[in-house]
Amino acid sequence: MKKTNALRLLDLEEISYETLEYDSNAEVDGVQIAALNDLPPQKVFKTLVAEGKDKNYFVFVIPVSEELDLKKAARVTDEKKMEMLPVKKLTALTGYVRGGCSPVGMKKEFPTWIHKSAEAYEEIYVSAGKKGLQMRISPQDLARVAKADFADLTKEGN
Repeated sequence: MKKTNALRLLDLEEISYETLEYDSNAEVDGVQIAALNDLPPQKVFKTLVAEGKDKNYFVFVIPVSEELDLKKAARVTDEKKMEMLPVKKLTALTGYVRGGCSPVGMKKEFPTWIHKSAEAYEEIYVSAGKKGLQMRISPQDLARVAKADFADLTKEGN
């Protein structure tokens, strides 16, 4: 397996992780990825990038079965308004493709938040930087390497 930027950065920081591979050609969402790997979906997190009204970019790491609440996201970032980054801008901005976006090792560091539910687990799963590759990591280590804070980020009832 070729190392991704995310994995190289974790190695550099001497952060413990484990990788899991799945069929990268399958068109699957995060909930299906959890099922394919026999993982509880509440421990599998997706990485979303959003753009504030002032054209600042932000990264949010939330459970795969939930939806980002843009109002909550705007509140934690002190932005007036927040919108999801158009997919066509993702690779140029982060260096990652849709379905393989990791909160670690983007082209630039962006302010990052992880959903507060992650704090309840010893380990969570996030993209390791390419489609077909997940990494298991402690939420505290992820927060440290991504310089992230924990916050309530999802819509109620999800």
